[in-house]
Amino acid sequence: MKIVICPDSFKESLPASAAAQAIAEGVREVWPDADCVCLPLADGGEGTLDALVSATGGQLLTRQVQGPLGQPTLARFAVLGDGKTALIEMAEAAGLPLLSPAQCDPLRTSTYGVGELMAAALDLGVTRILLGLGGSATQDGGAGMLQALGARLLDAQGQPLPPGGAALRQLARLQLDGLDPRLARVTVEVACDVDHPLCGPRGSSAVFAPQKGADAAGVALLDAALAHWGAQLAQATGRQVAELPGAGAAGGMGAAALAVFAARLRPGIDWVMDALDFNAALHGADWAISGEGRADGQSAGGKVISGVARRTQAAGVPLLVLAGSLGDGYQALYPLGVRAILPIVPGPVSLAQALDGAAENLRRTARMAAAVWASAGGAHGRLD
Repeated sequence: MKIVICPDSFKESLPASAAAQAIAEGVREVWPDADCVCLPLADGGEGTLDALVSATGGQLLTRQVQGPLGQPTLARFAVLGDGKTALIEMAEAAGLPLLSPAQCDPLRTSTYGVGELMAAALDLGVTRILLGLGGSATQDGGAGMLQALGARLLDAQGQPLPPGGAALRQLARLQLDGLDPRLARVTVEVACDVDHPLCGPRGSSAVFAPQKGADAAGVALLDAALAHWGAQLAQATGRQVAELPGAGAAGGMGAAALAVFAARLRPGIDWVMDALDFNAALHGADWAISGEGRADGQSAGGKVISGVARRTQAAGVPLLVLAGSLGDGYQALYPLGVRAILPIVPGPVSLAQALDGAAENLRRTARMAAAVWASAGGAHGRLD
């Protein structure tokens, strides 16, 4: 009996690795000798570091970098088990959780710390950098990241620009010849779950800047600044990226990665599953179990569950989903290949009780599911 256990984190309750362990414990109460292949997952944002370090036997590292407003910040990154791949979540150095609501100001926040993390990875001799976008407090188009890596952003008087998205309006010259030469020997791949362009009605500033503290005037200013930034990137690199899907991700950092690093942007869940060689893990599997804190219509739109469902359906492996709760539209997961979706709470409980009891609820529900599948499908637990 081979079972691939591949949950997302249960937000505010369990990391994906702990969720996978609890599910495996429940399954083994029915099949003690089951080959439970635990592959905790994430979609490229929060939780990706922990998931890939756990699954690949990598090393989690910490460096002090500049936070979104220049404050000293301890940020994590990882070297995965191959010893050649670095994983960086940009939100570790430039994310909204690093600021209080009163501090949020996308006109001034910078991605400089993300570039510092990339430089730290280069110091370790990696040849591949996986950069996860999402959860940003910034709208500087990745300019701060490039500055930390040696780029120069100069105004009309030849003076360096101050940090922040608003300052990009004054950019007269983008000089990339000072970029860290080690970048030329590194492949950069980007996890990106949005398809927004850099500017315009669907652009980064219009859609995301209000969530980061910008008012209507600030949104208009930032949109114009990023339009100018996109033109400067094109002039400096020869790559027209402003209209590409994903250019507006993480406050426009997607545009900088596309133009300067010639990065490949991919949906986060596919990026993570490929890094874990998920398709190979499915070979010979009798069934798979995934899960997340809340299954709803959004789960079908590029999140962990939908990504897992596409792969298990293609491999002919039945997929069970365990969810902390069910929300509107969860039924959209069934056509993607999900065989069954089970809520894990035993009855009416408070949110605090649900969060505190997540591990036990997962174990118990996985045990019940395994018992039902064993009865319905015989020794191999197949429902086919």
